[in-house]
Amino acid sequence: MRWDTRSYDALMDVYLVWHVRHARNLDGSPTQHRDPDGDIEFDEQFDDLKIIGVYADEPSAEAAIVRAQTRPGFQDEPDCFMIDAYTVDQDRWTDGFVTIPLD
Repeated sequence: MRWDTRSYDALMDVYLVWHVRHARNLDGSPTQHRDPDGDIEFDEQFDDLKIIGVYADEPSAEAAIVRAQTRPGFQDEPDCFMIDAYTVDQDRWTDGFVTIPLD
């Protein structure tokens, strides 16, 4: 838990654990799982992203990954988990959006 020193209100972070099941390339070439910096690469259109759970702290999120890595499906891509921290009661999407028509 962090403290906002401006108002002394507690800011609580939660940790989302995600798993990416990468789509297979049609040409049979290897699937790129991580970029050169080690971050997971994924395509929201073709890859399958799943939220494994939401946890109160990072060690609990890491323990969830260890548990999931042994389960069917997840064990096929055991290094394709990621943890994202989110502050509760704080907007993450602060802009609007547009829809592009399919002409």
